[in-house]
Amino acid sequence: MDPLTDKEIEDRLAELPGWSSAEDRLTRAYVFDGHLPAAAMVVHIAQIQEELDHHADLHLGYHELTVAVTTHSAGHKVTERDFELARRIEEIASGHGAR
Repeated sequence: MDPLTDKEIEDRLAELPGWSSAEDRLTRAYVFDGHLPAAAMVVHIAQIQEELDHHADLHLGYHELTVAVTTHSAGHKVTERDFELARRIEEIASGHGAR
């Protein structure tokens, strides 16, 4: 899969409020009312990652979850696969109380 250009990344980010791009990664931080909802979202993301065979770096804190996505097989660059995973994560976030 080919890396996206800066313009393509910028255009796609307009469809994903809260997500940003830096250092060849898409990133988003979510905040929760407690640790359990954050941990539950990690498990849900893991299921999606397995389905897509594409994995993000997840950092779980007490009431925060940070997601960073890049395509390792494309030289650690942002590709359409990263946006697909980010969109899928966004679709489940509100169901876990993420904001």
